[in-house]
Amino acid sequence: MYKKEAGGATETLIPAFIFMGWMLVFSPFLGVSAAIAGALTDDMGRKITVTAPFTRIISLYPGHTENLFALGLDSEIIGVSSSETYPETALSKPAFSYHDDLEKFLAARPTLVLIRPMIDRGYARLMSGLEKNGITVVSLQPGNLDEIYSYWQMLGALTGKELESARLVADFKKSLEAIRQHVQKISPKKKVYFEAIHDRMKTFSPDSMAIFAVETAGGINIAGDAEPVRGTNIAAYGKERILFHAAEIDVFLAQSGPMNRVSVDVIRNEPGFSAIKAVQTQQIYLIDEVLVSRPTVRLLEGIRTISGILYPDI
Repeated sequence: MYKKEAGGATETLIPAFIFMGWMLVFSPFLGVSAAIAGALTDDMGRKITVTAPFTRIISLYPGHTENLFALGLDSEIIGVSSSETYPETALSKPAFSYHDDLEKFLAARPTLVLIRPMIDRGYARLMSGLEKNGITVVSLQPGNLDEIYSYWQMLGALTGKELESARLVADFKKSLEAIRQHVQKISPKKKVYFEAIHDRMKTFSPDSMAIFAVETAGGINIAGDAEPVRGTNIAAYGKERILFHAAEIDVFLAQSGPMNRVSVDVIRNEPGFSAIKAVQTQQIYLIDEVLVSRPTVRLLEGIRTISGILYPDI
């Protein structure tokens, strides 16, 4: 691979025939946009093209890590975040953190470091140091289904796994369609409040992956008027608005994990929540946040889990 400086940003160049191959692979399956086919652009506006697959990769987000393994990579992944849980193979990889010194990264000799925009913004000095030393940094965080598909495409293009990413998308779409065909027969559908952060009374934005999971599973999102906070997938709602819908909420879902360390008892005993229909009927459920908040194929597992909660007899 070779690079050039363009307008103050590092750009990695790719021969035209590789891009042509990429377009031929993806267009029939996914309808790749001209922007994606012409050049890769990450979520922070970096323009990246690839001369050859990156083979020394450090992933600083478990979602990226899981997807890299799903594409069939292993030896190419030389470092992962310190918060990995899945797949088990990832646990044996050297751990890295955005809190680490630049020298630790340089000693590992990565060619690609995958991050998220929140890390990009919070640790700009480290990212700048990596790029100044010739290491490509790519910042990605898909927020909805279409962005997930594009994100998988980009990971495939970065790693030479274009065919694998095409299959990943095709299989995911096929599974989604099977779920939708099953769920569309259900009537009436249950109304759901999905809690994101209990102590702040926050839910998910209507276009988030979590709400997509609820709606695909056959639920009706009671907080469809929630507005996202600072462009995130989290939305402020407040107890007053939750209780306004108290008599309508058939099921109270809450994500469980580092973002929301909550229990069924905490929700049940929250002052005022005794008025909520789901609390009265003991329809309070926790779901692992990694199944509804990460852009991985395990989102299907999250959808199936929610569907089983909503309609256990079907």
